Amino acid sequence: MSCHLRPFCRALSVQRHSAKNLCRRHKSSAVAGASLSELPPPRLDYRSLAENLEQTIQNAKARNAPVSQGDIAAVARMYAEANDVSKQLNARRHLQSQVGYNIRKAASDEERKKAREEATSLKQEVHALQTKLQTLERTYQQFALHIPNDTHPQTPTGPEPAASIIATHGPAFIPADPKRDHVAIAKELDLLDLESGATVTGSSWYFLKNEAALLEMALTNYSMSIAMKHGFTPVTTPDVIRSDIAVRCGFQPRDAATTGDEAPVSHMYHITPNHESAPQLILSGTAEIPLAGMFANKVHNEAALPLKYVGVGHAFRQEAGARSADTRGLYRVHQFTKVELFGVSTETQSEEMMETMKDIQIEILSGLNLSFRVLDMPSEELGASAYRKYDMEAWMPGRGTWGEVSSLSNCTDFQSRRLHIRYRPQEKKGAVEGQTRLPFAHTLNGTAAAVPRLIVALLENGAMLGEDGVVEGLRLPVALKPFWFAPESNRILVEWQERE
Repeated sequence: MSCHLRPFCRALSVQRHSAKNLCRRHKSSAVAGASLSELPPPRLDYRSLAENLEQTIQNAKARNAPVSQGDIAAVARMYAEANDVSKQLNARRHLQSQVGYNIRKAASDEERKKAREEATSLKQEVHALQTKLQTLERTYQQFALHIPNDTHPQTPTGPEPAASIIATHGPAFIPADPKRDHVAIAKELDLLDLESGATVTGSSWYFLKNEAALLEMALTNYSMSIAMKHGFTPVTTPDVIRSDIAVRCGFQPRDAATTGDEAPVSHMYHITPNHESAPQLILSGTAEIPLAGMFANKVHNEAALPLKYVGVGHAFRQEAGARSADTRGLYRVHQFTKVELFGVSTETQSEEMMETMKDIQIEILSGLNLSFRVLDMPSEELGASAYRKYDMEAWMPGRGTWGEVSSLSNCTDFQSRRLHIRYRPQEKKGAVEGQTRLPFAHTLNGTAAAVPRLIVALLENGAMLGEDGVVEGLRLPVALKPFWFAPESNRILVEWQERE
């Protein structure tokens, strides 16, 4: 995903260029979405970026972020220029006050005329400086929105194979076996209808049937119950969100085109507005986005933090360019039910809260009696908002590999600066007097249950195969039994397995 702002960066001159010169990708994601925003402009730490320019560039490079060195340097350059313009503007405004005084106190008509001419000239200068300052601020903000978060010092550097395995959990895993392919099992047990999904909507859409439909509801309620046990407030989230909220969370509703002549590729589903003044809406790619938006533009008391929520919603993803092996069956689909953990904390609480959320995810997966491992994900696998990210992968014998079933990210203040999520510190002795700006909170998000992938893991590990390889029944974890709201039937054999 290459960025096409480099020619603009090299030729940048604020007098000759404005925000309309940005590439389509930046314009569609940052400008269009923000134009109808209900929120104030993001308040990013431009000073820190400018003072640590080389570190910011190297961080983006290590993360393989779709933003160039020139783009990042342009932010620092324009921020410095904006500060100079702001000083000039303040000086001119001060002169305006002085000239206004001279007009009122003029001793003659000639002095008054001269002062008014000076006032007119100053008014034009002030207007020009205001316009220049607004253009600079708008432009460097649009650049900065594409710069990723800082990276935790313990995060491995590099692509996905550089991930560090933190721990493994669960029983000994079943050897890889193509007979355990979840699509074949689901077909044999009449659990999945991909053909009708393709007819109704298209490829990678599906109907869950019979025990698979019950399994979705059981997994949802089971994971919600574990989160609630740990003090998370349950909530259902909207599936339709403003594009601007997604951008502020670090998601780009439209990715960069592969060449400058191509239209941007969309990884999200866009809702066509019925009139120009309507907000740009998309289908949510994850409940993380509406959950973060729920706290936008609010101030919380420090004593109330951390805030802990667990939301259930649907995730919609076009998954353009996905590898063909991952598009088979339920592993990578365009819509799925997802239960999401979300937290809002102070700066000093977020790392501890991340470990707490990881323990909850481990508890959920352990209760499902799955073989899984916890990974500390490397720099190139971090989303724009993540400071650090853990993934959990379950063993899927039918696929013959580990498959990601959950992730967990500490986003520090990346999202809160864009969404204006702040908190009011408790009064403490020795606090800096006159400090008026409230600190930004830290946000965290983690998967409690990505339902289709858990169904894949449960089918491939829990299928009971006869000597001839025919599926004779399904062994499910006993932790789901309290949430299995169905009368006993002899349609298929379901055995409830105690945790090993």
